[in-house]
Amino acid sequence: MLDTKSRYKLFVFMNYWLLKSEPEVFSIDDLKKHKNTIWDGVRNYQARNFLKAMQVGDLAFFYHSNTVPPGIVGLCQVIETHLPDPSQFDPGSPYFDPGSTIENPRWWTVRVGFVEKFERMLTLELLRQNFGPDELILLRRGNRLSVMPVASEVAERIIALKASR
Repeated sequence: MLDTKSRYKLFVFMNYWLLKSEPEVFSIDDLKKHKNTIWDGVRNYQARNFLKAMQVGDLAFFYHSNTVPPGIVGLCQVIETHLPDPSQFDPGSPYFDPGSTIENPRWWTVRVGFVEKFERMLTLELLRQNFGPDELILLRRGNRLSVMPVASEVAERIIALKASR
């Protein structure tokens, strides 16, 4: 069995992402319980385009937002891509989009699977102490994206930070 750091080094050819979710809506514990989920409800075109760029095998940092403190709480992996977001077709959903059709969906998503819950949260404050806004989009003033890319070098440093805590 590989230790955590060695296991992640096997994935250097992958892309890395950060996915935000409010823990009251869907938490890392929910993902662990269900094993996988469709990452639905994204209604920002730039975030949607990031979802469309994801590939099977990519790793994503799971970030709890709108909580005190916010921070990275674990990892998940993209296990299925290019899925029409089913919530866009559901009139009872807050994410319903009457302009989207099954023949021509506007919103796309991925399925992610649970990888790991961190022993300790990497808080937003800790991230600010170790990264600049030019390195981590999450830290840019005014950024509200719920899906964003993370550069490989930054991802490796986040993983190292997790291991050093």
